[in-house]
Amino acid sequence: MRKTTVIALLGLLFSIALLATPALAHHSWSSYDKSKPLKLSGTITEISYAYPHATIKLDVAGKKWLAILAPPSRLSARGLGSDDIKVGAQATVEGYPSREDAAQMRAERITLDGKVYELR
Repeated sequence: MRKTTVIALLGLLFSIALLATPALAHHSWSSYDKSKPLKLSGTITEISYAYPHATIKLDVAGKKWLAILAPPSRLSARGLGSDDIKVGAQATVEGYPSREDAAQMRAERITLDGKVYELR
């Protein structure tokens, strides 16, 4: 094989590997227990409206919970923009607990100011 062909082939393989990396980094929902639905109400103490999933930290009776929300694009499509979630706001989050972290949940819906947002 010619040297230029080998270099081109290696470049192509490297590009494909870079494109596949985000897919490998994304987790599955199997680490959350759908047989144990949770409904938590508390105060939002921290917000991250970023990919791959937005998150909030929720103080529920002194216990800190991390709620994994939908990706920002899905939140926005459901009418929940980054300006709608505020630190200090009261929220009710419904979803499923993590099998690996006792203070983490996957959110299926969130209620803010009396408005319910479906995150699925």
